This record gives sequence, structure tokens and C-alpha cells, in this order.
Amino acid sequence: MTGRVALITGGSGGIGRDAALRAAAEGFTVAVQYNGGMERAEQVVAEIDDAGGRAVAVRADVGDEAAVLGLFDEAEQQLGGIDAVVHTAGTMPLSPLVDTTAESFDRIMRANVRGTFLVAREAARRVRTGGSIVLFSTTITRLQTPNYAAYAMSKGAVEALPLILARELGGKDVTVNVVAPGPTDTPLFREGKPAELIDRIAGMNPMGRLGTPGDIAEVVASLIGPARWINGQVLYVNGGAA
Repeated sequence: MTGRVALITGGSGGIGRDAALRAAAEGFTVAVQYNGGMERAEQVVAEIDDAGGRAVAVRADVGDEAAVLGLFDEAEQQLGGIDAVVHTAGTMPLSPLVDTTAESFDRIMRANVRGTFLVAREAARRVRTGGSIVLFSTTITRLQTPNYAAYAMSKGAVEALPLILARELGGKDVTVNVVAPGPTDTPLFREGKPAELIDRIAGMNPMGRLGTPGDIAEVVASLIGPARWINGQVLYVNGGAA
């Protein structure tokens, strides 16, 4: 993968951070997108640089069309082009449907649906021949867990996209897939959950634990690397949770 460029959204923390580090370890130069986590994004860049790789941090709101265009422009200008886009950025506020406000619903849709639309559209325009686009959903679309209604709705929309876009990009040799993690030990997952609930969720998995960002990054590395015959798919990466 030496000489190739990966743009990782949400690369300042959680799954995005591990995806960025793993891509760099595989020889990619990496653009790390962040919105509110500048210090954490710069730490990821420093870690990649210290390991002998090359990375840059780029601030952008993925729900803003002009910002997404600017994100891709800057990645291309600084790094020379884009071969892989991994879109992990999103939001996951939880509440029963009856308590979810229209304002909260709109924020979720802006980040998770509009953001995916904008990033995927620009990736389809700019990713070079032989490249990859990896979007993110969630195993919650299968688990159907209470309190996740608006979030699951937003990710259901994401799962509708990969095969359509893969077919639209036919002949360009660009793969499009969606990774749908199960419960993964990230700050976003732990937010607002008591320790007893987290332990119970981990115990329900056949593997007896939560996933790790590294587990997910391993799959991402394959999709942007050698796994060229996986295309247009939703991959449930969850240790057997569903």
C-alpha cells in the first residue's frame, strides 16, 4: 500500500483513531478528519509520524457541504490524491422514541445520514481507480435494542447505500462497503452507561467481551487493502452478537 492515501473521518478517537493508525501501519499516508477534537487528532498524527509514517489533521464538519468539499480539497492538496475513504464520524445519543425530540432526531440525521451522503458522494467523485470507500453502520440495526430508535433509523439509511454506489462506480475498480460493528469499547459506547450494563452487554457476546477498536480496524484494513472481491456489502463485525 506504499504511496497510497487514506482519508479517515472521525480519526481523532475511537474506531477512527485505530483505523488511522492501522492504515498508516499498512503504508498509507493518512488525512485525519476531526471536528471538535483537535488535540486528539494531532496526537494521532504525531503517533503516525513518530512511527515513520506521514499524516495530517484536517478540521471539517461532515454535515456541512462546503466543509466536506474543503476536507477533500485539503487532503488532495497536501497528500496528492485519495485512494481510500473511511467514514467513521457520527453521533449516537440514546433515548426512548417517545422522549426523542425532533431537534435531537434532526441532529442525528444531519451527522449520520447527511454526513454519510456528503462524504460518500465526494469520495465517489475523487477516489482514484483501484481505491476503496468504507462507510459505517451498526449491528443495532439487527439487534433492535430499545433506546436506539433514531440512531438505528439513521444507520439503516447508510446500509441502503453500498451496493447502489458500488454498481454506479462499476468499471472504476472502486469498492464500496459498510462495516457494522457490534458493541465496541469506545468512549462513545460507554457514555451514559453504568458499569453493570456494560458488563452485561459484554457477557451476552459469544466471545465473552466487547469488541475493541482494533478488531474493527483490522477489517477496515482488509477492505482498503487486499480484500478487492468484497464489494457492495454490509459486514456485521461483532464477534457473533447477531
